[in-house]
Amino acid sequence: MLASISYLQAIVMGLLQGFTELFPISSLGHSVLLPALLGWHDVVNSQSSAQSFFLAFIVGLHVGTALGLLVYYRRTWRLLLGGLVRQVAAVRGRGAASLWRVSDPTMDADYRLLFILAVATIPVGLAGVALESTLRQLFAKPLAAAIFLTVNGMILLVGEGLRRSAGKHVAHTRIATISPRGALAIGLSQVLALFAGISRSGVSMVTGLMINLDHEESANFAFLLATPVILLAGLYKLPELFGPLGNGVRLQTLVGALCAMGAAMVSVRFLTRWFTTKTLIPFGAYSLVLGVACVVRFG
Repeated sequence: MLASISYLQAIVMGLLQGFTELFPISSLGHSVLLPALLGWHDVVNSQSSAQSFFLAFIVGLHVGTALGLLVYYRRTWRLLLGGLVRQVAAVRGRGAASLWRVSDPTMDADYRLLFILAVATIPVGLAGVALESTLRQLFAKPLAAAIFLTVNGMILLVGEGLRRSAGKHVAHTRIATISPRGALAIGLSQVLALFAGISRSGVSMVTGLMINLDHEESANFAFLLATPVILLAGLYKLPELFGPLGNGVRLQTLVGALCAMGAAMVSVRFLTRWFTTKTLIPFGAYSLVLGVACVVRFG
């Protein structure tokens, strides 16, 4: 049967992906819940299938989101890649160990951040390859997504509560000084986002707060980390879009991906300003209320 998704659906889902991937309210959870709430039965029925046109479509939206992040953080990524070039050039005089000895005061600062981002990417990358297909088939259903969205709200609110209880006694860590252990903790937390309803950016930010990043630094690290995670995952799955699963949805995917790219750029601009003075509490409350409402609706 030929896959079918309308251009209106593609635009709505693209905008939804671009906004909710960065807002800590779970893009995957919303991509499961919204079609169910709107009665898009073809989309709903295909979401948990291992051979689904919708999965190929979502891959395209993720690539669009990642490209939006790349455009927004283009200057930062140029600096990080420049640091890589400088550090590799320095290996000749210091030895190969200088590529991973982050305690070395002579390590290039931009390269160090790139290295820390790479460390944080490893856990969710491995887990995604091993578990994403299985977890999607098991949990990409409206009721499960509603339950996990409720859990997401609790994670955000509890994380903020723990942060506030620490009060002014916490000495803030800067992104530039995150330890490999801290980066690994953030990367491991992102594995939870393989469950539809748990936000990748949300759990990253909460973990960032737990290792003493402030809200602004935690958000920036989460968004920088999202770029390679989303892009690599999308590129890994992108061949599916050009195979049989993509038949009938390629142009719609392009339209949706462009919408996701634009929405991601607007979202990251808004959120980086938001978290200079504000917290995760509104997003936690939203996730909790919507999650509970959808549990009632689909239960």
